[in-house]
Amino acid sequence: AFRAGLKSGDLITKIDDTAVKGLSINDAVKLMRGEPRTKVLLTILRKEENRTFPITITREEIKTQSVKAKMVEPGYAWVRVSQFQDRTIEDFTRKVEELYKADPKIKGLVLDLRNDPGGLLDAAVALSAAFLPENVTVVSTNGQLADSKFTYTAAPQHYLRRGGVDTVARLTKATNGALKSVPLVVLVNEGSASASEIVAGALQDHKRGTILGSQTFGKGSVQTVRPLGPDTGLKLTTARYYTPGGKSIQAKGIVPDVMVDETPEGNLFAALRTREADLTKHLTNGNEAKAGD
Repeated sequence: AFRAGLKSGDLITKIDDTAVKGLSINDAVKLMRGEPRTKVLLTILRKEENRTFPITITREEIKTQSVKAKMVEPGYAWVRVSQFQDRTIEDFTRKVEELYKADPKIKGLVLDLRNDPGGLLDAAVALSAAFLPENVTVVSTNGQLADSKFTYTAAPQHYLRRGGVDTVARLTKATNGALKSVPLVVLVNEGSASASEIVAGALQDHKRGTILGSQTFGKGSVQTVRPLGPDTGLKLTTARYYTPGGKSIQAKGIVPDVMVDETPEGNLFAALRTREADLTKHLTNGNEAKAGD
C-alpha cells in the first residue's frame, strides 16, 4: 500500500467494482485479499485533497521483520522484538550473532518489548531460554482440566517444533554463553502483552534482568480451539499464565522493577490505551478470592 502511494487517513470507497459502504471489515478484507502477484483496484477518497482517485495494488505475501538490533554506543546493544512469530527466534539469533561478531565483549543489552502484542508461546519460551539457565521454569498454565495444567521450562522440548533446529543452543555457543550473563534491561509498556509478558515475567522472577517502563497489558489467559466438525471450532479460554514465581499475569500484567515514563512529558498515550483490566467482563486475575480471605 505504501509503495502504491496510499497515505494514513485515506478512505477506501470501492474494491474493484464493489462499494465498501455497508460491508463489514471482514467482507472488505476478503475482497482485498488474494493470490500473490494478482492485482486489486482500490478507489480512494483523500479528504485533505478533496479528491477521489483509483490505485492499483499488486498483492504480495507480507513477511514482517519482527526483530531489529543495533549497537547504541560502544559496548551496549539494543534488540527490539515487535511480535512473536514463526521466524522470530531465527531472526533474533541472527541479529544477536551479528552484534557479538561486531563486539564480542558487549557490556550491556537492552531487550525492547514495548508495544509487542505477543504471538506464539513457543517463541516466547525460546527467547526466555536464550537468557536463562537450562531447564528453569519459564511459565506455567493452570486451568480446570488436567491438560490445561503444564509447566514450560528453558529446555528444547518446550520450545522446539518437530524437526526444528535448536537456534537457542546455537546462539549460546556463538556468544560463548555471554547471553546468559550479560547485564540486561527489558523495556515494557502498556502495549506489551501475552508472550512479551511471559518473557518479561520469566526474566524478572529469575532476577535475570531489570524490567523498566510501565505496567504491561495483562493478557494472561490461554485460549484453546476445540474442533466441532471438519471446518468449525470453538475457541475457549481454558487456563491462566503464571510466572515462575507463581504470579498470575491476567488483568495485572508485569509491574516493572523501575517505573519510567516514555518521555520527559510523561506517557503521552497511556490514557488512550486500553489494558486487559479495562475490558468489560474481563477474566479476573484468580488471586482476588485469596486476597479477600
